Amino acid sequence: MISSLLLVVLFANTAQLPPSTGPASNGLETPTTPAPPPTAVITDEVRGDICMARKMYREAIEKYGQMPETAVIDNKIGISYHQMLQLRVARKYYLRAVKLDPRYAEAMNNIGTVYYGTRSYGKAIKQYRRALKFSPDSASIYSNLGTALFARHDYKRAFDAYQRAMTLDPDVFEHRNAYGVLLQERNVEDMARFHFYMAKVYAKSNMPERALLYMRKALEEGFKDRQHFIDDPEFSTLRKLPEFQQLLAMQPRVL
Repeated sequence: MISSLLLVVLFANTAQLPPSTGPASNGLETPTTPAPPPTAVITDEVRGDICMARKMYREAIEKYGQMPETAVIDNKIGISYHQMLQLRVARKYYLRAVKLDPRYAEAMNNIGTVYYGTRSYGKAIKQYRRALKFSPDSASIYSNLGTALFARHDYKRAFDAYQRAMTLDPDVFEHRNAYGVLLQERNVEDMARFHFYMAKVYAKSNMPERALLYMRKALEEGFKDRQHFIDDPEFSTLRKLPEFQQLLAMQPRVL
């Protein structure tokens, strides 16, 4: 009796199923082989990026040159020339990028780095501020602006720009990658004072370990105005730390 009931139920359920449209037999579906994943296409732009990462700048330019011209491609070619210190040629390609895309903040920033490299700090500042109109949340551009202001000894505005960069990206000053579409300036003449301001920025941002690290760098580079560490309010929370006292007790570097 139980077996008959099971058969009725099975047949009843089978009757409600739609007719099979495939080649399956015995009521079972034939397993299908999954399609292989599509093969990734490596473009000349990707090959150029790989060459850039390997510091093969001429090879990168060759690969980028085989792509249709776009603002991004022109900007990358500019960076390749920039890395080879051919600043005039780099600027030409950055300008072409901005002509193709008048809102391309990264290329504007890179024009600023060319001006910075030739010590035209006023022109660099103008380009960075122009770039920030289109990319107001770029920590790297604020960092570059601060460095250009620092080079002109406008320390108050430089500190404000660095602080803004830090607010947007706490790791902005630790970045080392130069193979994207935006260059970040790292060359400064007065490294001791630069490291002092980095210590000040990190102290204000409540990052004591990095603040102490840059404080040490500043002192090791021969920073002489030690009274700033005692008087400036940004260092108030650090003064009670033993490490802070130990750093202040370091003997001044003999230059």
